[in-house]
Amino acid sequence: MGFLFGDKPPAATSGACLAHGTAAHGQPVDRPSTWTNRALFRLLWPLAVEQILTVTMGIADTAMVSSVGEFAVSGVALVDQVAFLLITVFAALASGGSVVVSQYIGRGDDKNASLSACQLVYINLAVSIVLMMFCLALCRPVIRVIYGGIEPDVFMAAVTYFWLSALSYPFLALYNAAAAILRAVKKTRSTMVIALMVNLLNVGGNIILIFGFRAGVAGAAIATVVARAAAAAVALWMLRRPGLAVSLRGLFSGGFSRNIVFSILGVGVPGGIENSMFQVGKIAVARIITTFGTAAIAANAVSGVVNSFSYMTGQAFSLAMLTVTGQCAGAQNYPEAKRLAKKILFWSHCAVWTTSALIMLFIRPITGIFSLSDESAAICRTMLIIYAVFAGLAWPPSFCLPSALRAAGDARYCMICSAITMFVVRVSSSFLFCYTLKLGAPGVYYAMGCDFVMRGLLFTIRWRSGRWMTKRVIRE
Repeated sequence: MGFLFGDKPPAATSGACLAHGTAAHGQPVDRPSTWTNRALFRLLWPLAVEQILTVTMGIADTAMVSSVGEFAVSGVALVDQVAFLLITVFAALASGGSVVVSQYIGRGDDKNASLSACQLVYINLAVSIVLMMFCLALCRPVIRVIYGGIEPDVFMAAVTYFWLSALSYPFLALYNAAAAILRAVKKTRSTMVIALMVNLLNVGGNIILIFGFRAGVAGAAIATVVARAAAAAVALWMLRRPGLAVSLRGLFSGGFSRNIVFSILGVGVPGGIENSMFQVGKIAVARIITTFGTAAIAANAVSGVVNSFSYMTGQAFSLAMLTVTGQCAGAQNYPEAKRLAKKILFWSHCAVWTTSALIMLFIRPITGIFSLSDESAAICRTMLIIYAVFAGLAWPPSFCLPSALRAAGDARYCMICSAITMFVVRVSSSFLFCYTLKLGAPGVYYAMGCDFVMRGLLFTIRWRSGRWMTKRVIRE
């Protein structure tokens, strides 16, 4: 267990990460590093559990909705693609806020860290309300324009789920902001507990509304709204408790800080554009899948949920990378940032390899959970195998390593690379594999694997070049 709980901490550091840096007041400080192996493990394991719980909620939704019929699963899956495009905007802003808060913590400046947390809540809430109003007003034309002539029952299921779930966007935005702050201050057990609560509320709501009241897709959406509202309330309450060095106790009295808002936007806007372009590419690819019929759409929906297990534990390491690298970059201790990023990336590889292997080992019992036709189940198993192979090979450098780059302020590079690989590699290759090579819907997953490999190469080259060390997030 020495690898996880090493007895020898790194050399003494200032702020949270460095030995000879400066705090917010400009004077050198000298503290021992808080990022021992034990500290990293305490940060990581609740994040891993939280991500698994998040995926469990998605599986519960899909499995319960599948009892209504394949048209319902297909409708929810199509909406999720559009919803991810919209809500990743404020998810990216939350990441930007997390980076700014982490960098101020690295400098030992808790006052500005708390002020940054309040600015993040303001920004996320405002953006989410705009997105909610847009979706409520235009849900039907949006689905029609994006997906074209889908079957009428699938369209009606998608419209119902889209309109009702849009009501949860402000709650989800507030939770994302609060959770990002909690992770930045190492309160990952708190976000884990909230994720458990959300799962229980969501599953309970599904049981009551889908099976009890026969509300179908609408029942699944209402349960999601209630669960997200509860998560936002609890997370905000946790950040207003006494005793936290970084908190939201001044949320209603704090003023507007132009420099901090620009710092958050400097990371969040490129991240939002990156995520949005990524989701646009996924929607384009999803439209290709719709041309192969409802069986392929349902197979892709189930495959997407199950595949989440192969990367959600890895996603925990991406979230940890933001906190750890952000604090080290704020303290300007780049050797420590490199050392810790290398360790987190290795652990991420181990986690993704393990979960991918388990999915491949138990692939038939897993797909048997869902009410799929024989045709859908066969397509789904093929998609799962392709994804598991490529995820184990290239997911960590493709999605975990760029978190380290963003935390250091190199968000624009990540945005450019992600957009290029999505459209030049994934979308174009999907046409090649699906139609030219006649691989059908699974061809999309071969294209996805090519995208992973290219992204991983580009981000690895950037990290090794050291150019990310010249970037700055905090505006003096």
